[in-house]
Amino acid sequence: MRLVLLAGVATLSSVIAVDVASARDRLSRECRREVVRLCGMDRSKIQSCFVEKRDRLSGKCTAQVSELVRERLGERRASGQAATSSAGAELIAYGSDPLQNLDFYAASASNAPLVLFVHGGGWKRGDKGNATGAYKAGHYTGLGYHFASTNYRLVPSATVEQQAADVAAALAELLRRADTLGIDRQRVVLMGHSAGAHLVALVGTDPQYLAGAGLTFDDVAGIIPLDGAGYDVPSQMGENQALLGDTYEQAFGTDPARQLALSPTSHAAAPNAPAFLILHVERADAKRQSEGLATALRSAGTPVELREVAGRGLRGHMEINRELGKPDYEATPIVDAWLKTHFGS
Repeated sequence: MRLVLLAGVATLSSVIAVDVASARDRLSRECRREVVRLCGMDRSKIQSCFVEKRDRLSGKCTAQVSELVRERLGERRASGQAATSSAGAELIAYGSDPLQNLDFYAASASNAPLVLFVHGGGWKRGDKGNATGAYKAGHYTGLGYHFASTNYRLVPSATVEQQAADVAAALAELLRRADTLGIDRQRVVLMGHSAGAHLVALVGTDPQYLAGAGLTFDDVAGIIPLDGAGYDVPSQMGENQALLGDTYEQAFGTDPARQLALSPTSHAAAPNAPAFLILHVERADAKRQSEGLATALRSAGTPVELREVAGRGLRGHMEINRELGKPDYEATPIVDAWLKTHFGS
């Protein structure tokens, strides 16, 4: 039997067919049974099933699949199969790991602002191409802005600290190429969805990540987190266990000090990135967490615009990422107006 496993546990940009019979030394019998119980044995349906239900795998099985996929990616890299870019984008590497790369979509104008997007996926999956949404790249380049969508290393093979460092490193690489790419260094915004919202908020509040890449908050004009719920990590740990299983524990561990250190709200005392636009849908924990981050930032004197847009629960959570940039989607003009104000164009 062949199972098509999305490499979303390590990268959603590659779909790898794994012959489970020949992978018995890499996937335990229990893990193989988990996948079969989750998605059955119909090869034509496994891929879409795995996309929708991969969160239901146990942490142990997720780790095994992640390691197997990383091996396959390493084999591809060794055989000269480089990472691929999305249509219309230039692929740029910012590190030596197969996941340390980004897609750059150029605006027609030179010396243009840049929107750098960071995908979501529970810190353990996602991809610069298929977790970005269909409208963002075309919409923002159409407004005269460069747009980039970055990959980053994934849990459990990397830590959240390394993921935040990857976001900063991706930005640093783009700014290093600013003259060649036509980027206006003074007009750069970080945008992220879900786990990506947490990461851009962390990079925008804890200066160590930008500093590690040779940057400061002066290199960022603003931060746009989209429907994140991990801004105050300790408060999320117990509440999300039933819904998300071990996702938060896998990402943030059980040490309260580390959880606090990875909480943007705990770093919101000045200095911070110059401005924030925080959006959330009608989702209780995202609303509470977004309001908490906004309050903490405002207390430090950081300008914040906090907006709720229509969309309930997890459906709304996915919609804000999928639909942003679509002209008739509620959040699109909100983001456009904020960018125009902070980009000055």
